[in-house]
Parts: sequence; C-alpha cells; structure tokens
Amino acid sequence: MTVELICVGTELLLGNIVNTNAAFIAEKCAMLGLSMYYQSVVGDNPDRLQELLKTARGRSQVIILCGGLGPTQDDLTKETAAKVMGQKLREDSRARREIQEFLAKRGCQITDNNWKQAMVPEHCQVLYNANGTAPGMIMEDGETRMILLPGPPNELIPMFEEQVYPYLHQLQPEVICSKMVKLCGIGESSAETKILDLIEAQTNPTVAPYAKTGEVHLRITAKAAGEQEAYALIEPVEQELKNRFGDLIYTDDPQVSLEMAVYELLKEKRLTVTTAESCTGGLLAGRLINVPGISEFLKEGYITYSNEAKEKLLGVAPETLQEYGAVSAQTAEAMAAGGARAAGADLCIAVTGIAGPCGGTSKKPVGLVYMSCYCKGKLYTEKNQYTGSRSKIREYSVASALTLLRKAIIEQYK
Repeated sequence: MTVELICVGTELLLGNIVNTNAAFIAEKCAMLGLSMYYQSVVGDNPDRLQELLKTARGRSQVIILCGGLGPTQDDLTKETAAKVMGQKLREDSRARREIQEFLAKRGCQITDNNWKQAMVPEHCQVLYNANGTAPGMIMEDGETRMILLPGPPNELIPMFEEQVYPYLHQLQPEVICSKMVKLCGIGESSAETKILDLIEAQTNPTVAPYAKTGEVHLRITAKAAGEQEAYALIEPVEQELKNRFGDLIYTDDPQVSLEMAVYELLKEKRLTVTTAESCTGGLLAGRLINVPGISEFLKEGYITYSNEAKEKLLGVAPETLQEYGAVSAQTAEAMAAGGARAAGADLCIAVTGIAGPCGGTSKKPVGLVYMSCYCKGKLYTEKNQYTGSRSKIREYSVASALTLLRKAIIEQYK
C-alpha cells in the first residue's frame, strides 16, 4: 500500500520549525510495511494545497496531512481536504465539548474561532485529541484514505500511536522490522564488497550499508506477518554478518555508540585510559565523558595544542618535535607513551594533526592526522588523511581514535 505525506505550514518552508513530524511518520509507516514514495511541504495556501492533494489522490492510496488544523484564518487544511474529498463540514458535539473542557482546565478564555476546530468533514472518523484542541480526522473515498493530524508533535505523536497506527495496521497486516549492525575500522565501499553477494541475492530480508562519521552501519530489514516472524528471518543474516566482519562489529544495539562500546571494554577488562590531544582539542575526551560511569576509568584528559605543552605535560622530547614535527608518527607515539606515564593509566590514546583550513604544506597537507595508542608497552600507530571542513576532520579523527583504542584493547586483552 502506498502512502504520501504532506506537511502543511509556511513556518516549515521558511525553516522556522524543524520538521520532526515527517521523520516520525515515515519511520512508523516503514514499520508497518507501507511504501512512502512522496513527501511534500506546502505553505498555508489553500490553492496550492488543493492542487497537491489532487495530484496525491492520483498516485497514493493513503494521504497523511499534518498541520493547519488550528483556530486561525490561515488554518485551512481540513476545509481544503474536505473539498477535495467531496465532503461538507459539520460540527462534532464531542469535539466541541472537549475543546471547551480543555481550555477551561487551563484557564484559557474561549473565543469564537476556537469552535472552528470542532468542525469536521461530514463523513469522517474523528480522532479525538486528549493533548490539545484540534481533533484529527480520517476520510475514505473509494481507494483513497486521507488522514489529517494536528501539527504540534506533543499532539500528533500520541494521536498517531494510539489511533492512526492501529488503523493503518488493519490496512497493511504485514510489518517491517529492522536490526542494525554497527562497524568501525572499515569504510563503506570495503564493507559493501564483503557483502555484495548478499545484496545481489537478497529478497527478504534485505541488507543495506549506511556510511556514518568513521563508521558503517548495516541495516537488515525483513517483512512478515508479525514481529516474531520478521526477527526470525533477520537472525540468520545477522549471524552471517557477524561471521564475516568479526571484531569490526562493535554492537548490534541501536542505542550503543562507539564510545559506549569502548567504555564496556574498559569496564570488562578493568582498564584505565587517558587522552592526549592536539588537533582534536578535547573532543576525544568529550566523547568518552558522554558515557555515564566513565569517571571510574578515565584518568586524565590532556590538551597539548602547543609544542611547549607536549613537552611539559607529556614529556615529548624537544628533539622529536624538532626533527619530525608536531604532526608525525614519532610525536604521536611520544604523546601516547608520555600520557600513559604521566597519568599512571593502562592506556593512552593520542591524536595530532592539521585540522585546517590553513597550516598545511605539500608534505603535510590539511587533514593529515597521526594517532597512537599505548597499550601494555606496545604502540598502535596510524596515519590518516581526511578531507572536509575543520570540524569534519576533527570528528573523523575522534572516531578513528576510538576505533584504534578499541582495537588495541581487543588485541592485547583477549
């Protein structure tokens, strides 16, 4: 079954409000196995909305509209939708009563235009609103179903979950379920190459790679009559991915971030860590500090942006800086070893590089970053060349540093 989403509101077109409703509704429709091929945003203009609705009727079986159900003159979604569906408006007595009670409880003065919200299409199913004054509506005409929802998310979300989701579920008995496998230490193209045979042969479930900053996520999606059947289809594919990628997989929990996975390793092995940062300027330590409980394992966070700081805080030899420069493998290794020694930590992850936009040379261009991890007397060192803005280079550097830290722990503490 095909679904189309139309979000109404000039404020959306102007960028005054972020359209979170679209993401929410699209995700819920995908879970139901509904195919959403079109999403549109239209201003508070009845002529343009009417034109869009006529187009939508010709290509989609379910049309979901959100916004434009308020009491003011520019709120014309229901009037326009009713016209397109060939229905007149009538007053709904329950809606009127609930509007009056809702406003009275909050000590709000009731004005004549409030009663506009009690007007609904004559043959619609009314979706009563416990969180606001605008009821939603469902209209049916032949093969077309039109669902109208209020714009405020605190009203739209419960109305959708409690009333619209069950309605749509009856129309589409199949469900779609997904499982995410998160990788680090591998690029999107390399990850895709390792599963190309699965992608080319897939029917149900399907596997798709998504590139994230310094990570690759693999989404397994299955369609079935119920959740239990869908996850039963997903399970063997997930196991095959785990067999192929091994330790490159850091989690299959959508709520777990890379820094959380590193924290779990530190906790499991009872290891302490410190950070020594130059170009990332505390961003790496900040990612770790985002994780509750990290204080037990994070000993210190050094920001050694200048050569003097590298010498004073980390004990980097002036000769190393003079001969190889601040951005070098030798300096990164000296920072890692010195940071572990200074903090008395089991591990130290160090980062030094050129984040730009200036400061690069032909031999050491912008985006060149060295990182090193000290672990049990061994140094794990990497050279990376990133592109993009200063902030992007720093973000990629942090993701790579967390990946290197994780790799060192896994290899040294098997």
